[in-house]
Amino acid sequence: MVEAGVIDVADFARVDIRVGRILEAEPFPQARKPAYKLRIDFGPLGIRRSSAQLTAHYQPEELRGRLVIAVMNFPPRQIGPIRSEVLVLGVPDADGGVVLLEPTHEVPLGGRVF
Repeated sequence: MVEAGVIDVADFARVDIRVGRILEAEPFPQARKPAYKLRIDFGPLGIRRSSAQLTAHYQPEELRGRLVIAVMNFPPRQIGPIRSEVLVLGVPDADGGVVLLEPTHEVPLGGRVF
């Protein structure tokens, strides 16, 4: 694995990472890799859509209501029939399945990661 180069705090501050709550999660059979279509509430920042490869560890019903961390200021990507507006963050397990990054306590929707 290649390590990322050194950045400064100003570089990190340019990435708008926020907390949201999953409102809807449903299978996304049109995706090339197994994924779910998500609708995520970011409070004052509104509701955004995303496609996320979370099928290894999560069922749609257990994702609904869950807090997630997402990058808000990447350009939207067209993934099949949906426009993915945010990148939900996760970490791969030993087999490559995505494990969500999520707050351990309730926090306000739209809160910025710092």
